[in-house]
Amino acid sequence: MTTPKVSIILPIRNAATTLAACLRSLARQTFTDYEVLAIDDGSDDESAAMVADAAAHDARIVPINAGRIGLAAALNLGLALARAPIIARMDADDVMHPDRLALQYQALQAQRDLALIACQVVAFPVQAVRAGYREYLRWQNRILTPEQVAAEIYVESPFAHPSVMFWKTAVQALGGYTTDPWPEDYELWLRMYTAGLLMAKLPRHLLGWRERPDRTSRVDPRYARTIFDELRATFLARDPRLHRGRPLVYWGAGRVTRQRARRLIDRGFVPEAWIDVDPDKIGQIIWGVPVHAPSWLNHRPRPFVLVYVTNHGARDLINSWLTELGYQPGEDYLGVG
Repeated sequence: MTTPKVSIILPIRNAATTLAACLRSLARQTFTDYEVLAIDDGSDDESAAMVADAAAHDARIVPINAGRIGLAAALNLGLALARAPIIARMDADDVMHPDRLALQYQALQAQRDLALIACQVVAFPVQAVRAGYREYLRWQNRILTPEQVAAEIYVESPFAHPSVMFWKTAVQALGGYTTDPWPEDYELWLRMYTAGLLMAKLPRHLLGWRERPDRTSRVDPRYARTIFDELRATFLARDPRLHRGRPLVYWGAGRVTRQRARRLIDRGFVPEAWIDVDPDKIGQIIWGVPVHAPSWLNHRPRPFVLVYVTNHGARDLINSWLTELGYQPGEDYLGVG
């Protein structure tokens, strides 16, 4: 048996209603030198039978009945069993554009300094996509270059997990996916970034990302807001950009924002000032630190700014203000979701 060029890791859990469309999108790929590690994570519907039937007609599909081991363990099992040097991720409720594998494979071959390449995504069905999710995708789809990833890695997850393709050795060298109670994909991107690995995204919509009320990121406690806040603070505290001796400034002095920033303050990163546009907050002293208007930044040696404002539109406006002051994203300021 020849070694495939790409191993697709496809975890499956009770996906009978969407699996057929997913498998059809795999069969229609213009790039054909792949294997599909179809890892059934203890399904109790017809998923396993559907995979077995598909494998009977396509030898590239490898059914793996893992039992109920959980998503992270299923992904690590896929990494261990994958025969190809390149891994593509896919979920059983999503669909690929016919050129997805071809274009991502070509990108990894052409840019050997990249450890991971993702693609832009389209959410469907349209009627199920809420405004907040559309805004998140608008933000995510514009994060393309390694420099943009570095500047926005702490805002939210910059990649849709089933849209990524990466070198297997790069992820295995970091220990694979975490089995700790973190969002396993975002934690991996943060770990890869911390290790100095470069990640990028093709400016092409090559994945249909299905929106549904029972999607893992909506129902799994690992994706709770507090978990994301703790995860970001954990990795921010290690980021060398916060260890260069520059004073810190936190943009956003509202109560909820302060509580999120507290996780970093408790790790020893006390700000010189808070920045806020609310006139009722300007002039206050919060936890021993004064609140200033944005104009205060005009009259100081340039600090390092952490923008804790979560509204994407407001964050875009703040980024514009900082750019006008000569601040460079990723070098002089970071957004924190």
